[in-house]
Amino acid sequence: MLFEKIDRECWNRKEYFEHYFASVPCTYSMTVQVDITPIKKKGMKLYPAMLYCIATIVNRHSEFRTAINLAGELGIYKEMIPSYTVFHKDTETFSNLWTAYMPDFASFSAAYEDDIQKYGNNQGMMAKPDAPENVFTVSMIPWSTFGGFHLNLQKGYDYLIPIFTMGKYHQEEGRILLPLAIQVHHAVCDGFHVCRFANELQKLIMEI
Repeated sequence: MLFEKIDRECWNRKEYFEHYFASVPCTYSMTVQVDITPIKKKGMKLYPAMLYCIATIVNRHSEFRTAINLAGELGIYKEMIPSYTVFHKDTETFSNLWTAYMPDFASFSAAYEDDIQKYGNNQGMMAKPDAPENVFTVSMIPWSTFGGFHLNLQKGYDYLIPIFTMGKYHQEEGRILLPLAIQVHHAVCDGFHVCRFANELQKLIMEI
């Protein structure tokens, strides 16, 4: 995967990065209610549709692709790939799969279905092996809706990649709403960027 290292001295975010990464380490999350009415009305499968839409917006903006790679270098991946959880009813555990991102929804959806068929029943945390470096995490908690959700990561202050968590959708005033928690690192992502993400995600869902 292509990874462009950041020259911190020439980076317009240098001051903010140093403040929120080293001086005052700060991660935060924001939960939004996403209108998924178009997805449900068209009879589309919710999980692959949301994975595609989230990945599309992630790949649109560099702040969601900024990371510290395995070599300890700060940089920006050219592309991010969704890693997502599947639940096993028999053991009440989950496994992680990943599907390569494709800008065409039909192609991505077909690749998702293929991965589910091949690896979806595998037990263990990593059901599909050989996950690349440039993955970001998406999970689903379909048993309850929520207005806020936050992950407490012991080493979260060194983790720059966004994390997305979806809950149970519900109806409200004729719309079908899905809670989506977006957790980010303030060193690379401000409130403006999260709000822009949420707005662009909603727009894409309405057009899909």
